[in-house]
Amino acid sequence: MAASGDPCGQGQEEVAAAVVVVGSCMTDLVSLTSRLPRTGETIHGHKFFIGFGGKGANQCVQAARLGAKTSMVCKVGKDSFGNDYIENLKQNDISTEFAYQTKDAATGAASIIVNNEGQNIIVIVAGANLLLNSEDLQEAAGAISRAKVMICQLEITPAVSLEALTMAHSNGVKTLFNPAPALSDLDPRFYALSDVFCCNESEAEILTGLPVGGPEDAGKAARTLRDRGCRAVIVTLGAEGCVLLTQADAAPKHIPTEKVTAVDTTGAGDSFVGALAFYLAYYPSLSLEDMLKRANAIASVSVQASGTQASYPHRKDLPLQLF
Repeated sequence: MAASGDPCGQGQEEVAAAVVVVGSCMTDLVSLTSRLPRTGETIHGHKFFIGFGGKGANQCVQAARLGAKTSMVCKVGKDSFGNDYIENLKQNDISTEFAYQTKDAATGAASIIVNNEGQNIIVIVAGANLLLNSEDLQEAAGAISRAKVMICQLEITPAVSLEALTMAHSNGVKTLFNPAPALSDLDPRFYALSDVFCCNESEAEILTGLPVGGPEDAGKAARTLRDRGCRAVIVTLGAEGCVLLTQADAAPKHIPTEKVTAVDTTGAGDSFVGALAFYLAYYPSLSLEDMLKRANAIASVSVQASGTQASYPHRKDLPLQLF
């Protein structure tokens, strides 16, 4: 955190971040293999790379690349992965004033093995993400209260996400909640504190117990979620776009997306959420439906390149009509 008297810190204070993300940073350790190994078996892979992931940071990076002034409230380890992650945030013009480092846990990591068919097995160790606490949030309270939009997910301790949403909500900041990974026993207060509640098909199934196989099913799940107190519910459907239901709507609206050839869908949902946060903050006069059409378009660009954050488009590379 910038000390008082530090000109960099003062600069960050002067211009408040419009989008604040309270969430996770993960280092992705990815091995590509022809097939997945069996128990006790060692096999040769043909490629290894390290990437930057974690739902919170992914969403923040996409918002920042579209031109949003952003701040990330997170915790990484005091280790090489943590140092690299903070540098990655800075490279994406994200304020790291509230990117904390701890000696008490390693930076969150995901070990990912992907076979030739694109099937994968993943082990996630949340590490330092679970040490982000109430005290850290209090330090970031000024930035949260001055934001236009705040995003939370569930890769940090749910109680901390709930506290952040409460803080934002009580200051009139628009809340965008992405309940991922989903909990079947999600605290009911999450719904009431969400201006926009955005989940994918599998998360909607876990949260409602209803099968979600397409737009019609998604509409039914959205109605169940809306009735729990959210102002607006979005269920994303990958290549089929998304479904929107607001308090004012009698019926869910299916918002399709253009068909593209996907190279790698990893992180597309986070691209969508980050883009939506950008529009909520900077284009508040657009209808939610129009924002979702644009967020769909940005997410569809991300699936046409490999990697997670590496695939997220910058504003300069996107059609002018999106802005």
